[in-house]
Amino acid sequence: MFTGIVQGTAIIESIDKKVAFQTHVLQLTDSQREGLEIGASVAHNGCCLTVTSIDGGRVSFDLMQETLHVTNLGELKAGDSVNIERAAKFGDEIGGHSMSGHISLQAPIIDIVRTDNNTTIWFELPIESMKYVLAKGYIGIDGCSLTIGAVEENRFNVHLIPETLQRTLFSKRSVGDRVNIEFDPQTQAIVDTVERVLAAKQV
Repeated sequence: MFTGIVQGTAIIESIDKKVAFQTHVLQLTDSQREGLEIGASVAHNGCCLTVTSIDGGRVSFDLMQETLHVTNLGELKAGDSVNIERAAKFGDEIGGHSMSGHISLQAPIIDIVRTDNNTTIWFELPIESMKYVLAKGYIGIDGCSLTIGAVEENRFNVHLIPETLQRTLFSKRSVGDRVNIEFDPQTQAIVDTVERVLAAKQV
């Protein structure tokens, strides 16, 4: 489980590409890898990956075909950075919301409005997915737990404070970039349950 509180970014040192499979080697800081062991879970842009090798500060992760297809990790190259969050431990403060690290889909950035003290970013989704996007609800974007701002037809926005911009990749994002989306599991469960109940009543 993850909380959506990104702990920082990490640079991809190298990528070993094979058929429908990749190994990403990240350079992690001392604090990012403190107590890290092979088999541990680390979220990259919100996607839960398993540690397969540790060589000093170089930590390896394997990405399967489904991960490469569904997430934006398959588009990355050596030298790029990803948002990093270690898996939550029992007793940790939950500062964001409960996240599984299972990405639902990608969304393009369609507009960025920057002011002196915050930034508003607009995203576009397939209309059928907007049922999970509720104003003031939670959503996971590239691993960040964020509160949804405005919702309009098939698009929505979030408002980012300077701390979020400094700690994550959002300060480097541009219009057209694609981000990983994880819908709030509780919202998704409620919406899907209501749909099933209504459908059963119509039979």
